[in-house]
Amino acid sequence: MSATKHDKIQHHYDSIADVYDHHYDHHRGRSYHTHISSQLMRPLPRGGRLLDIGCGTGLFVEKFILNGGTAIGLDISGKMLSRACHRCPTSEFILGTGEKIPFHDSSFEAVASLLAFSYVKDPHAMLTESYRVLKPGGVISICTLGKKLLTRGIPTLYQLGEMMKVKHLVMKDFGEHYYDKNEMTGLFTEAGFLDVNVSWCSFAHIDMIDPLFNFAQKVEPFVEKRVPQLAYNICVSGKKPRE
Repeated sequence: MSATKHDKIQHHYDSIADVYDHHYDHHRGRSYHTHISSQLMRPLPRGGRLLDIGCGTGLFVEKFILNGGTAIGLDISGKMLSRACHRCPTSEFILGTGEKIPFHDSSFEAVASLLAFSYVKDPHAMLTESYRVLKPGGVISICTLGKKLLTRGIPTLYQLGEMMKVKHLVMKDFGEHYYDKNEMTGLFTEAGFLDVNVSWCSFAHIDMIDPLFNFAQKVEPFVEKRVPQLAYNICVSGKKPRE
């Protein structure tokens, strides 16, 4: 990740740390976050030690702990990490990026990343590092922005929003990369992961108005299974081979 991009993302998330939880852990946001978190959690082992890359305020770390495991969070925003420490006082949170993970080889049973992979400038480096710190047989699970019908125009909207100085929690132009199935499968396979699985989730998007969000929630299971081109996020998991 370039220094300029890194600094922009870091500054933005430092500036919204105090209101981030209200967005993702309140009313519609809680429902949205719980849904994508459950998709991220599904392939992961129950228990064990997790590294959450791009952990933010610790929302997923908290869920993994409640699921019987322990977790360490990694993020580029010091202020987000301060909130995470308050949320999960028994967990460790470290400033850093997934492209250079500050842990020894074979340190974790699981690696996860929720809505942060699209910010990564060198996805191959992050997946290679994730492979390195996983124990043999360990599992990685990533949920990120998918390249689909409803997401193609989002980068342009974000650029226009910045030009018009629209105030929004996450509507910023960070030069995110949106991934399709072939890209993610190729990246995971190239990094050495086996049993790569790809699915699509999230039709009821957090920024929908309530009546539309409620309707989208009702049809979301059908959309994800039968009309995945309307989903927003791509979820990918893989396993490090056992020695």
